[in-house]
Amino acid sequence: MKIICTKELLSHAVQIVQKAVATKAQLPILTGIYLHATENTLELQATDYEIGVSCKIEAEVVQPGSVVLSGRYFQEVVRKLPGDKIEISSSQEDRTIKITSNFAQFNLLSLPAEEFPVLKPLEGDTVFKIRDNILKELIKKTVFACANDEARPIFTGGLLEVNNQDVTMVATNTHRLALKKDFIDRFDGNIKMIIPAKILNELARVMVSDVPSNVTISCQRNQIGFSFDNVYIISRLIEGQFPDYNRVIPPNFATTVTIKTDEFLDAVERVSLLARDGEYNVIKLSFRNNSVIITSNNPDIGKAEENVNAQIDGNELDIAFNAKYVTDILKNINSDQMTFALNTPLSPASVKPLDDANYTYIITPVRTN
Repeated sequence: MKIICTKELLSHAVQIVQKAVATKAQLPILTGIYLHATENTLELQATDYEIGVSCKIEAEVVQPGSVVLSGRYFQEVVRKLPGDKIEISSSQEDRTIKITSNFAQFNLLSLPAEEFPVLKPLEGDTVFKIRDNILKELIKKTVFACANDEARPIFTGGLLEVNNQDVTMVATNTHRLALKKDFIDRFDGNIKMIIPAKILNELARVMVSDVPSNVTISCQRNQIGFSFDNVYIISRLIEGQFPDYNRVIPPNFATTVTIKTDEFLDAVERVSLLARDGEYNVIKLSFRNNSVIITSNNPDIGKAEENVNAQIDGNELDIAFNAKYVTDILKNINSDQMTFALNTPLSPASVKPLDDANYTYIITPVRTN
């Protein structure tokens, strides 16, 4: 194999696929990046069997072929090379791959390319398209609410639900739930799948197109594939039954509070500075006299209190929350104003942007003395 390509394109492609390179693999081949050169195209692939990523770039292919290089060292070498152009060539005599740029030359040992589990696009029964900006927004607004605890895998992913033109993404760790709805073009049917949060975050990271374009999603049994631009990502789905999220959302509320989002976020972040060392990172919110009094009390450090103006419709009440669960949602609300809707000090509350009926966040309060 012998190819010549730009450093910029190669570096970008390596960055995209390297997240799928296995770090502690039982099979050494999974620690490598697979390079396949043919017809003016260089394809890079990496997989750890949970996720697989492929990225194609333009290249001058002098001699087609396939090689596998150490993911860790290949990435570092490409990043540090001095020139704008990179030449990669393999030797017939030994298993070394020569990488040259300007006056720098590296000779890396290759892994046997025939042992690499080459990714094949899914030929799923279910295929639909969604705009990348819509998918990115669905992910950004929900996936932060996923659980990190692998003991309950069902909550470590986001539920993607498509019902004809309606698309919904839901994430929960059982203490909070984030739900975002949108629309897609032309799809007849109903599908539900739980996608690992790791994959969704990776997708959001690599969808960087300035102009909205389509992402083609294909599903097959317990796998899902995402195809956009020159990138293809394949992942296993999380198997199991996602809970009925509609039962978690209260049908109505006794108290509705309207607050300026930025003012509230800044105040919550300041007051929670003293709560961080506490066991539950708790802040208390007192809704009364058209204001919200935010307090935290840490016996080892001290107390904090701040007052924010609000419009309160309904009963006055005191309630406590995990401060992180409050700041997480406030950072994801783009509206100038938001609503806090509540019933009792121990029942779930709702946080919503004032101008987006398709975004809902449910948060469970903390019981305090």
